[in-house]
Amino acid sequence: MGHIRVLVVDDHRIFAESLAAALAAEPDVEVTAAGSGPAALRCLDRAAADGRPFDVLLADADLGVAPGWGARPAAVPADGESAPEDGISLAAAVRAARPALRTVVLAARDDPRRAALALRTGASGWVAKDCSLQRLLAVVRGVLRDETHLPPALLTGVLRELTLAHRHRSEGELLVEALTPREREVLRCMVAGLGRKAVAERLFLSPHTVRTHMQNVLGKLGVHSTLAAVALARRAGVGPAELGDVVERGGQLA
Repeated sequence: MGHIRVLVVDDHRIFAESLAAALAAEPDVEVTAAGSGPAALRCLDRAAADGRPFDVLLADADLGVAPGWGARPAAVPADGESAPEDGISLAAAVRAARPALRTVVLAARDDPRRAALALRTGASGWVAKDCSLQRLLAVVRGVLRDETHLPPALLTGVLRELTLAHRHRSEGELLVEALTPREREVLRCMVAGLGRKAVAERLFLSPHTVRTHMQNVLGKLGVHSTLAAVALARRAGVGPAELGDVVERGGQLA
């Protein structure tokens, strides 16, 4: 393995710079520090454009906007998409665009639920912020060998959370599959946050018909509110209806 290029992302400047300096003392490690999710994305873009992409991203689980890094622009990327709000969101944001990049989340406290979420969204590890430098270096080198790293104390809790999430998704998928094509389209509109009138206009239906479809969706999903239906749909992998989509009158879904 040649030089390892690491990007440390933390909004606490002293911690980020101290960690970067400690890692950079290793002869085979090159380190850059960033103070926010958008700044990290810009570093990743520049490095890729220069032909020297980062290998590992170390991101603070509670990444936010904290003083100490000087004046910065609003945390919104140039393309207008929502900026990553924490280290877990950042891991999810870079996963699709940079599959070779390995992300390790640095956490100030043990949290099996968030650690499981980090793994599900593409992180390769969850490490305590106060772990030893030797431990962190072992994790950095390990994730580049496609290893997954978790503190031993979190293993049982994380496995429980992952199993629970899988069971909820599987059950939700079965319930969603029981919906008719039109009911699934109504559900996608609900996930998108559209109200009854907006759904009616979008699908060329009367508000009364949409109300009936929504009641049928709630009944088949076994829930009693739109919020509960949306939560179940998201767990089952149902995405929101795209606002640019056009549903033709008299089409297959009617």
